[in-house]
Amino acid sequence: MNHLPQQVKIVEVGPRDGLQNEAEIISAEVKIALVNQLTAAGFVNIEAASFVSPKWVPQMASSKEVMAGIERKAGVIYSALTPNMKGLEAAVEAGADEVVIFSSASEAFAQKNINCSIEESIARFRDVAEAAKANKMRLRGSISCSFGCPYQGSVSLEQVLAVVGRMRDLGCDEIDIADTIGVGTARHVQSVMQAVAQVYPLAQISGHFHDTYGQALANIYASMEVGVQIFHSSVAGLGGCPYAKGATGNVATEDVLFMMQGLGIQTGIDLNAVVDAGQFISQHLGRKAVSRAGNALAAKRA
Repeated sequence: MNHLPQQVKIVEVGPRDGLQNEAEIISAEVKIALVNQLTAAGFVNIEAASFVSPKWVPQMASSKEVMAGIERKAGVIYSALTPNMKGLEAAVEAGADEVVIFSSASEAFAQKNINCSIEESIARFRDVAEAAKANKMRLRGSISCSFGCPYQGSVSLEQVLAVVGRMRDLGCDEIDIADTIGVGTARHVQSVMQAVAQVYPLAQISGHFHDTYGQALANIYASMEVGVQIFHSSVAGLGGCPYAKGATGNVATEDVLFMMQGLGIQTGIDLNAVVDAGQFISQHLGRKAVSRAGNALAAKRA
């Protein structure tokens, strides 16, 4: 058996990646309450905001209010997605600790999702990256469709590595290898992670897995076997996958924490507090949480 890490970092993406596709606008108050609960639960990195055009993502229009209203805890990184210089300036003003830039390993996805080529998307981020560094902010790069694309199907390892190299050259402190449509399986994930680790430090690689096909936990375990120690998850499994009808999106934080607890891997996060946060936001959305562990633990308590 491969050696598993003794501790991992869990990046909570529910308040941003999880809520951004919700059709009904969620108030800033509710988002602030959610981020505060997640902070209290012990996360060291929370994706809290997105400074994109409200025309494209109306749900994130309250990001400035959210960033101003949350109770910050020393040592916690509050991240914001910034697609351009306008977004970067808003993130600086809002006091974000980390800015997230994003591209894709799939050319077809880049064209459909960000209306430009991968090459153009990276060029646009050059100024953003420089400004982030000048403002002493952490810079994180996210690479969607690293294991498959809804438009072009399979994505080659060369395509993934080419974008990792460009993100590295922009000075990213962390790079997310994301399975946007959840088609990755354990061996495939390991081969991609091992290859990425040849061109970028293993300690700064994170896995962002969607659970569309029920493979996310297996993929996280497989990533840990090859040394990855940072993972993204979303409280209550918030965030459907917009490219697969009726599919779940992000892996639920409660499920990831339950697995880590069973493996004796430290996360520094209080699972019960996360279950509460998941039930809180699910009640607010008027539906059951997508997290199996979260719902089971909540039912057990009731």
